[in-house]
Amino acid sequence: MKFSVLTLFPKQVKDFLGESIIGRAEEKGILSIEAIDIRDFSGNRYGKVDDTLFGGGTGMLMQCEPVYQAFLSVCGEADTEGGIPSKKPHCIFMSPKGAVLTQEKARELTKYDHLVILCGHYEGIDQRVLDEIVDEDLSIGDYVLTGGEVAACVVIDCVSRMIPGVLPNEEAYEEESHMQGYLEAPQYTKPNIWHEKAVPEVMISGNHAKIKEWKRIHGLYDTWKRRPDMLEKLDISSEDWKKILEIEKDR
Repeated sequence: MKFSVLTLFPKQVKDFLGESIIGRAEEKGILSIEAIDIRDFSGNRYGKVDDTLFGGGTGMLMQCEPVYQAFLSVCGEADTEGGIPSKKPHCIFMSPKGAVLTQEKARELTKYDHLVILCGHYEGIDQRVLDEIVDEDLSIGDYVLTGGEVAACVVIDCVSRMIPGVLPNEEAYEEESHMQGYLEAPQYTKPNIWHEKAVPEVMISGNHAKIKEWKRIHGLYDTWKRRPDMLEKLDISSEDWKKILEIEKDR
């Protein structure tokens, strides 16, 4: 899968994504991540890509043409001179106006062979070029960042780990929080007793069926306590609620 990030700060993107699991996946050729410097398409020797806002307002706005040319540079051959190819890559604009990233959305994005992620800065980007090239706006939360680079890295990390070969096996992410619609259960490792706290007996029983059920119910319990809003989307049986409330009683 290929990711092309259009940004004013390519080093920030490459430095972040060049480490750990994502970096190793790129080295293996499973992923391709490029960071395109929009300033390279400024058309002037100063690399200036912004200007004052029409209608007044503070700050500067990124101009259409540098963003447009940066986008064309990752599209390959255009159908007509100066035009966008008919088979253009899916383009995402990182924006606080966008729908909030979820695990379901990340899974949906894995179906694309090539994603272009556009990062704004300053007061944003001229709406005309957004209307021309962007397929969807995406946010990582209801807050505002100084630029879209951090958000773009979050999207790439979230999507990449579901690409075959990036993680050791599907189980590495299938049982994680949000993958089943609820939070992941608590996890434990050696030693069996630490600070007089013991690992739950079922987790060292070797009974895989009981362990799986323990994880499911405790995941639902943690969701109820931490993210009750998520339970609204789940069909929880009366028997499961009984087990959840038994955990609460024991605590």
